[in-house]
Amino acid sequence: MSDVELVLRSTRVIAPEGTRPASVAVAAGKITAVLPHDAEVPAGARLEDLGDDALLPGLVDTHVHVNDPGRTHWEGFWTATRAAAAGGITTLVDMPLNSLPPTTTVGNLRTKRDVAADKAHIDVGFWGGALPDNVKDLRPLHDAGVFGFKAFLSPSGVDEFPELDQERLARSMAEIAGFGGLLIVHAEDPHHLAAAPQQGGPKYTDFLASRPRDAEDTAIANLVAQAKRLNARVHVLHLSSSDALPLIAGAKAEGVPVTVETCPHYLTLTAEEVPDGASEFKCCPPIREAANQDLLWQALADGTIDCVVTDHSPSTADLKTDDFATAWGGISGLQLSLPAIWTEARRRGHSLEDVVRWMSARTALLVGLAQKGAIEAGRDADFAVLAPDETFTVDPAALQHRNRVTAYAGKTLSGVVKSTWLRGERIMADGEFTEPKGRLLSREP
Repeated sequence: MSDVELVLRSTRVIAPEGTRPASVAVAAGKITAVLPHDAEVPAGARLEDLGDDALLPGLVDTHVHVNDPGRTHWEGFWTATRAAAAGGITTLVDMPLNSLPPTTTVGNLRTKRDVAADKAHIDVGFWGGALPDNVKDLRPLHDAGVFGFKAFLSPSGVDEFPELDQERLARSMAEIAGFGGLLIVHAEDPHHLAAAPQQGGPKYTDFLASRPRDAEDTAIANLVAQAKRLNARVHVLHLSSSDALPLIAGAKAEGVPVTVETCPHYLTLTAEEVPDGASEFKCCPPIREAANQDLLWQALADGTIDCVVTDHSPSTADLKTDDFATAWGGISGLQLSLPAIWTEARRRGHSLEDVVRWMSARTALLVGLAQKGAIEAGRDADFAVLAPDETFTVDPAALQHRNRVTAYAGKTLSGVVKSTWLRGERIMADGEFTEPKGRLLSREP
């Protein structure tokens, strides 16, 4: 213990074995031990006594659209990673689209890494993209360290990232399965979307009808069938439709290697509360009804849904018009994801241990980041310090996102992130930030 530099002490340390009073010893950016609360502080070590504030492992958000380079007026690595740090997130994995160029070749990955290198306040990894014409690029991207490959089954919303039809999906999936990679999929069936009524205009009910549940259900069924046939690892992105849950549960029971995420907006916002014209609530697939939300929570509790991620997908305010058909679809949630989920989780009888499992442990497991996701010896000393009983009202002006458009404006949330730590260094405290200290991560072999 003579090399210990820092001890963080709290009456509520959220560790894998449960919540308990403890002192967490840190040396050279790693957790070296989780000790009794009253353990003697080693000579030369600094003590940070957090009192009754909860000490959580830093959150790992595996679904973030940073949009840098190319659309940095929408977001960017500097602002996205500051917002993440403000929300207790210490690692994010950047999606391959909405940046120019998209992360679909090794050269494009190199461009993105060069841009991110000196702007990352937290650790950043990268997804690759699977397009109709880039099967030859998938293995080189895998070897270059991307964490997996994103594909769309319906139009993505940007021309430079076209969707895969079933034949090309199978081709990409077979290639990725051949080297043991992970395919992550935006699962909405284009035929069901085309057949749905497309009214346009400001009414949320019309928009909801244009993205029906059966579009998700059919796409997921096809995806699971392909994964079963090829024994391929697949991950369903941003699940919204509770109707797909029995299919997913059945696939898991059969041993199909499928995992599933959902998002804070599906778990905390409901279709019934969306005002007409309020396209800050627009996302695809959409926020659905309260009864649907109850089933998503039940699936989280029983493990059918593995994890919770933000799908942070920002844009400039002018793209959030009052016409749901033409407004940009995406919700900005990095800074608010932890308090939003904790507020609703606690109301439903869940614990902070549950939240950590959904938003840190299982997301780290999804992408193979063995050094992240838990407070235990050998892991990175990444922490979020949370005052779980304190509340605040969401003021868009207080957000670190480049464009402060939020579906949570005016909501009162529980859980104030007091400080965020990356490899034993405090990178955010009470809204003040250090210079960027994040590293660029690659998939571990």
